[in-house]
Amino acid sequence: MINRDYKEFAAGEIYHIYNRGNNKEKIFSDEQDYRAFLFRLGLSLGFSAKELAEEPLLQFPRSRIRINSKANLFRLHSFCLMPNHFHLLVEQITEIPVSNLILKLCTSYSMYFNKKYERVGNVFQDCFKSVLVKSNPQLIWNSSYIHMNPVEAKITRNPKDYEWSSYKDFLEERNLLIVSKNLIPQIFTTKEMFVKETCRKSVENDVSRGTLDT
Repeated sequence: MINRDYKEFAAGEIYHIYNRGNNKEKIFSDEQDYRAFLFRLGLSLGFSAKELAEEPLLQFPRSRIRINSKANLFRLHSFCLMPNHFHLLVEQITEIPVSNLILKLCTSYSMYFNKKYERVGNVFQDCFKSVLVKSNPQLIWNSSYIHMNPVEAKITRNPKDYEWSSYKDFLEERNLLIVSKNLIPQIFTTKEMFVKETCRKSVENDVSRGTLDT
């Protein structure tokens, strides 16, 4: 079942977090938008603006963004940003709920998006959705599902060709500061297994596992 009660978030648990644009509208229209979201995600995870500015993919012209977050409260295990939705696989480290992270991230990004495109109103549809990851097989499924999103959407034929996901980080072709690589590689055991298991997964329209009907 989808967890909508933020009081049930617990330390040591991993959650598949996802949401899409209001009325299924785009939330990322150009490269700057993707960078703006990832930069804010990094700040929300507790990284400094200086640290993030050193990452080519995270460089963002407006770096004076007010997001105050402590480090080591959450770990980001994988992500994928699609034109009208996003997926995050986040581990909650302390008793501070993962909803705090998402609230800071989405509030700041919504302010940026509305100002840039001279619009008002909600950027995201309703409240974000979350699914508790209860087992290693589910973790493998969720990681594969997240990374295969651009392939299933026919944006690219191979997930390694998509810039706005963490797939490249697990191929060791990139080393984004915001992505924790202490768990997913252990679950898949080898890079070859990671590639094989990811690419053989087809995206199912299964809401209980955390999918979005785009």
